[in-house]
Amino acid sequence: MPGFRVGHWTDPVGRTGCTVILCPPQGAVASASFLGPSPGTREGVLLAPEKQVERVHALLLTGGSAFGLAAASGVMRVLEEAGVGVETAAGRVPIVPAAVIYDLGVGSAQARPGEREGELAARGATGRAVARGRVGAGTGATAGKYLGPARAAPGGLGSTYLERAGVAVGAVAVVNPVGDVVDGKGQVLVGPGVGPGGGSAQLRSGEHTTLIAVATAHALSKAECRRLADAAQTALARVIRPSHTPWDGDSAFVLSSGEAPAADPLLLSALVQDAVCAAVLDAVRSASDE
Repeated sequence: MPGFRVGHWTDPVGRTGCTVILCPPQGAVASASFLGPSPGTREGVLLAPEKQVERVHALLLTGGSAFGLAAASGVMRVLEEAGVGVETAAGRVPIVPAAVIYDLGVGSAQARPGEREGELAARGATGRAVARGRVGAGTGATAGKYLGPARAAPGGLGSTYLERAGVAVGAVAVVNPVGDVVDGKGQVLVGPGVGPGGGSAQLRSGEHTTLIAVATAHALSKAECRRLADAAQTALARVIRPSHTPWDGDSAFVLSSGEAPAADPLLLSALVQDAVCAAVLDAVRSASDE
């Protein structure tokens, strides 16, 4: 998405990583929708429409469970050096919300992104095509886990850019759900494909989630970003079956740089949902090709 840059840090041995989305220097109006009992987030509360801070300067998606939230401090360091942040009496303070997936059981439980890794991801961010598959926050992501971890398949990280009738959005998805991932015809792409038949006792809350980030240049208010984040969440039901289970902590973020005029809200909502679906499918296809 023009104006936004994406960078990854990847640990292919420890099977974890983080992904940073850098906003334009003035920041982006942002809000989010959190579903499920155990979303792991940092600065999530301030994204509610009624909170005062409207703009964020970066978004971190990361592995490492709650440990991985420390990587946001490294992103803040890079932004502070660049003079980016909210103006305060003592200097600029970058606002960097973050959300995590649980990947500690996939590779090494001691491997998790920290401040240095977040800094490296931010310094490597570019406006070029996003690397996808088992990279960044999607390195240790898995899907289709309702029969246990032994039946899980790579989930990965995917991205897409869609434009229709002059309206454009970009999306990044980190796919780590309990459920199967299915295509538009209902065919299972990743997962056992038999559907849950009990066995939920082996699932633990907080160990499964899908992270979504949607960016657009079209001007949006914070409340409008929140409504689009809700729309992004509902799109997951098209491609993840079952979605939004009691063990998933799905998180969806919407970022607006405001550098383009406001778009038709119906078209924008439809495009956001299509982009989310495409990014999820791209994640598992890219991860499976490796």
